[in-house]
Amino acid sequence: MLLYGKKTFYVEDHPAAEQSYDYHFALITEEVGNAYWRLIENGAKEAAENENVYLEYIGPSKSDLEEKLQTLDRMISAKVDGIITQGLPGQRFLDLVHKARENGIPVITVDTDVPKSERQVYVGTNNYEAGFLAGQALIVDTKGEQNVGVIMGSFEALNQQERLDGFLDAISNSSRIKVVDQKESNITEIGAAQATYSILREHPEITALFGTSALDGVGIVQGIREFNPSEDMYVAAFDILPETLSLIEDEDIDITISQYPKEMGKVAVEQMLKIQQEESVNPFQYTATKVIRKDDVRNGELIGNGDAR
Repeated sequence: MLLYGKKTFYVEDHPAAEQSYDYHFALITEEVGNAYWRLIENGAKEAAENENVYLEYIGPSKSDLEEKLQTLDRMISAKVDGIITQGLPGQRFLDLVHKARENGIPVITVDTDVPKSERQVYVGTNNYEAGFLAGQALIVDTKGEQNVGVIMGSFEALNQQERLDGFLDAISNSSRIKVVDQKESNITEIGAAQATYSILREHPEITALFGTSALDGVGIVQGIREFNPSEDMYVAAFDILPETLSLIEDEDIDITISQYPKEMGKVAVEQMLKIQQEESVNPFQYTATKVIRKDDVRNGELIGNGDAR
């Protein structure tokens, strides 16, 4: 429930308690239970608490484009002070961002950008450069002919398209490496495992796999174990979820590309506050990206310069 005086809200789980906030921001997630987006939420909540901002974390229980668009529309109708959301494909997203701006509600995209929209700031990885880093690592780490299978969380996700573009451009510099097929995981571990098993069954010549979303690396390892190939497989993953880091330490994943989602959430809230206070902002706020290898991990955590935060 929201009680509008200055800006007064009921605190979750304490309906009798009231607290006054300076601003009300909405953070629309890819999906509520997604571990990667929970890290974005954690960073955003920490920044919000430090600045007396009420942060509403909302989104579908399972990634669904239509539900995310409907949630964006509801937040505009609720007249929140600012909206932080993943950039989404299609004209309707452009129209809704325009609607938000017409209603005086600034929009920041996080994790995935849509530069042609009227969003005011993008906070997140330079996804093309991140994909390029993964391709360069594959070149450095392997010898001889490499046939690559790509597992993407979503073919429609703009951030993953950009990662694939960067990866393809990087390996275009090497005549011994080629992508033979791509499969979609639907942004789930089991989907990535099924996609991996399927791609290996259809293309037994595959020697390397690249996952473009946070849950793909873990699912790829599960799929490889189920298929049980006779030769070791090179695995490049994305993000630094705890299970991914453990698999790197166990040498089941060779490298992963770090994104630091907690920093994305923190910076997004900080930039939204600047907009509210009519300060100038840079429309591109790129957060750190790095290739993580076994030497960067100890006991399931980043060590040394592996942690860019």
